[in-house]
Amino acid sequence: MPVAEAVLFDYGLTLVTFSYPHRELLEVLERVRPWLGPDAPDPETILQKVLLPLEDELDSFGENEVVYMDFYQRAWRRAGLEVPRDVLYRILDLEQRCWDRAVRLAPGALEVLEALRSRGTRTAVCSNAPFPPEMMHRQLEGNGIAQRVDAAVFSSEVGRRKPAPELYLAALARLGVAPENALYVGDKLVEDYEGPRRLGMQAVLCTAHARHPAPAGVPAIATLAELL
Repeated sequence: MPVAEAVLFDYGLTLVTFSYPHRELLEVLERVRPWLGPDAPDPETILQKVLLPLEDELDSFGENEVVYMDFYQRAWRRAGLEVPRDVLYRILDLEQRCWDRAVRLAPGALEVLEALRSRGTRTAVCSNAPFPPEMMHRQLEGNGIAQRVDAAVFSSEVGRRKPAPELYLAALARLGVAPENALYVGDKLVEDYEGPRRLGMQAVLCTAHARHPAPAGVPAIATLAELL
């Protein structure tokens, strides 16, 4: 594999992993109950009827990104709760701060990003994430990734999701690098290998936290450190 001028990374299950912050989310939902009116259900009911179904739906999106606040509001309405948009944003912000604290860096993530930068290789996060961009960039700042990459682009900023080409192209444009001079690293076959390859990028799967093993014949590394 030729040395690339730039390396683009998927985010979840590549640079970071998460554990579901069940207790912390219940605490947030208890805190916001007064915002929901006198008939608001208990936090566990909201978790079961609103937040957990959202998790299941995230994997069902197509290549067009959703407007997450519309998607979020529909979930609350299905649970019988009509909440003003500005209140929903405040709730979502508190919810996402729980996820900020739940994020765990993949072993070697920061060290690999620093090593690539020291070699003159440009780096970027290029990831599907429907949540408001300001919340995602805050998370990158908090876990130290933002300070170690040259760009970060999420699908919520572009309006298109991998494997659609627009997201990869937006990140490449930020870096000023042509597809044929870039390498993409991720955990999913379609989004992180086949999609980049269709644009002429090199690609490799990192299987450390992947939900599925790399198919035979697909380049793969077991840990991020092997990338170096």
